[in-house]
Amino acid sequence: MILPISEFSSKNLTFGDNKKDENNVDYTKDTLLKNNFSTRTRIGLDKFTKAFTVYPARGLKGSINSNFYEFLTMGTVPYVIGSVMLMSIFNSANKHFSAFAQSKASKLGNKMAMGVILYALFKEISKSFTNIPVRLATGIDTELPYAKVNYLLQENPDSTSDLTSIEYHKVGESVDFPRWDQLYGDPKKGEAANFRYDKIAKKNGLGDNLNDSDQEVKPIYKEVLVKSKLAKSFSSFMWAATGVALAFQKPWENYFRVATLKFWNGKEFLHSLRVLGESFVESAKELYKGSPESFSKLERHSGKIMIGSALLITVLGVLNTLHITHKPQKNNADKIMDRNKESVVD
Repeated sequence: MILPISEFSSKNLTFGDNKKDENNVDYTKDTLLKNNFSTRTRIGLDKFTKAFTVYPARGLKGSINSNFYEFLTMGTVPYVIGSVMLMSIFNSANKHFSAFAQSKASKLGNKMAMGVILYALFKEISKSFTNIPVRLATGIDTELPYAKVNYLLQENPDSTSDLTSIEYHKVGESVDFPRWDQLYGDPKKGEAANFRYDKIAKKNGLGDNLNDSDQEVKPIYKEVLVKSKLAKSFSSFMWAATGVALAFQKPWENYFRVATLKFWNGKEFLHSLRVLGESFVESAKELYKGSPESFSKLERHSGKIMIGSALLITVLGVLNTLHITHKPQKNNADKIMDRNKESVVD
């Protein structure tokens, strides 16, 4: 077993007295996080907020601490701005149209706005369609997050600002260099060093009580990472396209007539949420069955083709991911060793 060096480095390598990120979450070293809704929401809000505030400020002033992680995180900014512009492209000019044209433009503009929202929503949710079955079958969570303590350089001698910041990454973010050290157990918590690797090894039929389960599991882990990334790339865009198609169904017009974000108007807001759910269900049915106004068989069955293609690509991606070729061979000792001789035979 090759032990990680993170314990040593976290105790001896320090560049500042205060090790808190901008949100005052205490991390004294790189820390593995639970992959649950609460953690994903917190990470998403943290990255979204910093993408519009902290990271642009560092970049604009030419900070030596601005890095590639911050650059990638700021990709959210043009996406949001572009989405808002696309949403308003029809609705902002409605007042200049005649009553009939205004009605038509409003319907199309609202559906375009819903399409933008469902595109992003379906694209993100669809990752779970691959990750969950792969995790259940192999024990490998390809979306497992961890908090990375990033030590900042002091920008001037009089600076009293925090000298650390927190970045959120995934253990398998790099296929070539996964963060293996994050998967080892913490002896301070009473965890065996290889307990996570032991679980994965058992799940994949490698047996129990292996001497070096980490070394047995790593080739499998990397293969699953590669294949799952490919599967999620294809399936996520297919489901995103399905989300856009769903947004252009007629039942959404019922929701647009009562839609409101004024949550302080309790009855109206709750009513709009109820109609939102009903419109979603009815739109999904219409997408699958086809609109009664469809003129051709292809148009009537296009929704089925879209949904079926997304499902098929997802299933094929999962099956390919679960077809692991890098499992170590389990050799039978009785077939290799001749107990009547002192040498190994073929």
